[in-house]
Amino acid sequence: MRERKTLSLLGLSFLLCSCNDMAIQHEGDTSGAVHNVAPEKWINAPQRVGEDIAWLESFHNPMLVRLVQNALTENFTLKTMMANTKAARQLATLSGAQRLPTVALSPSVQLNDSTKPHSLDVFSSVSWEIDIWGRLRAAQEAAENQAQATLEDWQALRLSLAAHTVQNYFELLEATLQVGVVEQSVVDRKKIVELVRGRYERGLTNGLDLRLVLTDLENANAQLASAKNQVQRIAMRLDVLLGQYPLGNMTVNATELPALPTMIDTGIPAQILERRPDIKAAFSRLQAANANLRSAQKALLPRLTLTAQGGSAQLLSDPRLAAWHLALGMVQPLFTGGRLTGEIHLSEHYVDSAQYQYQQTVLVAFQEVEQSLASEKWLSQEAIALKGAVEQTEASRDLAVYSYQQGLIQILTLLDSYRSTLNAQSQYLAVRLELLRNRLNLYLALGGAI
Repeated sequence: MRERKTLSLLGLSFLLCSCNDMAIQHEGDTSGAVHNVAPEKWINAPQRVGEDIAWLESFHNPMLVRLVQNALTENFTLKTMMANTKAARQLATLSGAQRLPTVALSPSVQLNDSTKPHSLDVFSSVSWEIDIWGRLRAAQEAAENQAQATLEDWQALRLSLAAHTVQNYFELLEATLQVGVVEQSVVDRKKIVELVRGRYERGLTNGLDLRLVLTDLENANAQLASAKNQVQRIAMRLDVLLGQYPLGNMTVNATELPALPTMIDTGIPAQILERRPDIKAAFSRLQAANANLRSAQKALLPRLTLTAQGGSAQLLSDPRLAAWHLALGMVQPLFTGGRLTGEIHLSEHYVDSAQYQYQQTVLVAFQEVEQSLASEKWLSQEAIALKGAVEQTEASRDLAVYSYQQGLIQILTLLDSYRSTLNAQSQYLAVRLELLRNRLNLYLALGGAI
């Protein structure tokens, strides 16, 4: 009789489900939309089969390796993200606990006037929602995908931190070399001041020329102060990346910027879908949104709950008085004011958002790789041109000094030659730094291993 009632209830539940507002299947496109736009090879690079990119070792600089290791160990932003990753993993574990039975025990002791036990009350209860439709399993899957996305975010931050540490080291080196260039320019300007002052004292030039060269010297001193300030600012920024107090006293000893390593193997565009942690994080969030949608859809189905209660109020006096009650219950939503269907539609919007975000992340990744590859070609040509400009300005400066001594040119022409030399030297260092930055951006865009 009870079995027939149970079957009748289940049949009624399925009938009610068919009359309810069931959600349309709305699964996000997890691959096709982005694979359709991916070319077979990079436009700005030759085609080769890709391998993992151990880019840090390609610079052959032990100090860089130590700095990156310190940053990955001590940086507080990275530590914060790791704590968030552990919290997300714990949330996934808690979500999975909902699929397990809940057991509670409530013992109590009653004492008489002689402080001896008079009776022992022991009651217990068990509650378990039987996840026959997979609603709780889908919710757990969503939480696990969110935890995986957080882990990928940590991996992305770790890679970005390593690249930014290397970049700041290069910037500190370039700024230090810029100080050396300006210091040499100050020395050269002082020589010009002495030259013009000697000519002025001999009556070979007027006071205006002397004022002009003195002004030019002070401008060079101002540039030197600005260059030293830039060194300290970069050093402090690097200190913070390393998780230490920003003293700004870190120094680098090098006479020039490092040369670019040999061009890496870029692989094919589709490989970055598995390489880049930010893409994998966006994909995990899309999967989580899909799982949440499935869970919301299955909330319209009946829920089966198994409950058990039992115990005795006189367990010590007569254990045979213990009694247990076992029940199988079912709940079928009939009217919720549109809450359940509203949650389904809300989940659908989240799926759309996650899908578009995933596609945008992939497109931006393609753009970053192509831009870095194209920029390296143009920056290399710019560096070659500026190197030639440095050689020409240095030669013209020496010629200008001789011409001024012979009275063949005005003082402004001489000063322009010195300013041109300084600008060319400074720009050449800047473009070489930009080449290194661009290469680091390429490593990041390809998702290379540290």
